[in-house]
Amino acid sequence: MILFFSSTLLLTLVYIFLNPPLTPLMVVRSSSQLFSSEKVQLSKTWIPIDSISPYLVQAVIASEDNHFQDHWGFDFEAIQKASKLNQKGGKMRGASTISQQTAKNVFLWPDRSWVRKGFEVYFTGMIELCWSKKRIMEVYLNVIEMGDGIYGAEMAAQTFFKKSAKKLNRNEAALIAAVLPNPRKWHPNAPSPYISHKQQRILQAMNKVGKVSW
Repeated sequence: MILFFSSTLLLTLVYIFLNPPLTPLMVVRSSSQLFSSEKVQLSKTWIPIDSISPYLVQAVIASEDNHFQDHWGFDFEAIQKASKLNQKGGKMRGASTISQQTAKNVFLWPDRSWVRKGFEVYFTGMIELCWSKKRIMEVYLNVIEMGDGIYGAEMAAQTFFKKSAKKLNRNEAALIAAVLPNPRKWHPNAPSPYISHKQQRILQAMNKVGKVSW
């Protein structure tokens, strides 16, 4: 336990200054393509958060985590609401914060087991204690899957809108945020009616989020 805690703490501290070169999800996706004799697709370009459109920061907060700047890794209000909705049946709803998603992407394997969820709680607490909110957002926007083999804001902007992430406008940022729950199924440059409707809701929510300051 001492070795586990010290090693994970060291890695968390290292990632304050160094950018994660790969994530477990990237390895899993690439390995799956390789073993299926498919062309390995892994496109990513790390950029500092100051080179990412502030509209995209607004959009992911509006879409994924309204209380990102206020909570300490977990949005208990959202968890309670999701729990009540899930008890009614239908499609299961999650309440993962951006901090939780970042911890999951950087440190953990893709899985829905309680064991992995426990580690997610642990690593979420670690990055909330050690990283700033700005660093959490920067890592999140650089490692999150945004398409088939596409990771991070810069590659998403280049692939779907033929521009840098810095130049994304409000509409484009909202479209990228709208597809994040399933970026391998939906595409921001060819939105379905469902994604277009979701984009409009995100644009409205962005007005409430306002300018994000660190």
